[in-house]
Amino acid sequence: MAMLCVRNTQLETLHAGPAPITRTGDYSDVFVHDADGRRIPWPEASRIDDNEMRALMQEIVNRLYTFHLEANDPKLQATIERWMGVAMNWDEPEIDARMIDRCPE
Repeated sequence: MAMLCVRNTQLETLHAGPAPITRTGDYSDVFVHDADGRRIPWPEASRIDDNEMRALMQEIVNRLYTFHLEANDPKLQATIERWMGVAMNWDEPEIDARMIDRCPE
């Protein structure tokens, strides 16, 4: 589900392009200089604007919705099967306690 609904989305476009080089390893030596002359430390710089985030979230929500509603569709099953080999190489998932801790009782 993560591969089809999150990984293979506009996220790939946002991830594309050259990455800055850091000699410290923590990017504390990398800065963004914007059109107003501000020097923004890389770890503090927003790398996705509001429109990109909105479009990404809409695509992910639509894919999750489709995945859940159409999971038994043979075409979707075939797509899932094609990507299972890649997904099998990922780390095993873990429970995200932060997600559970934030749910109202």
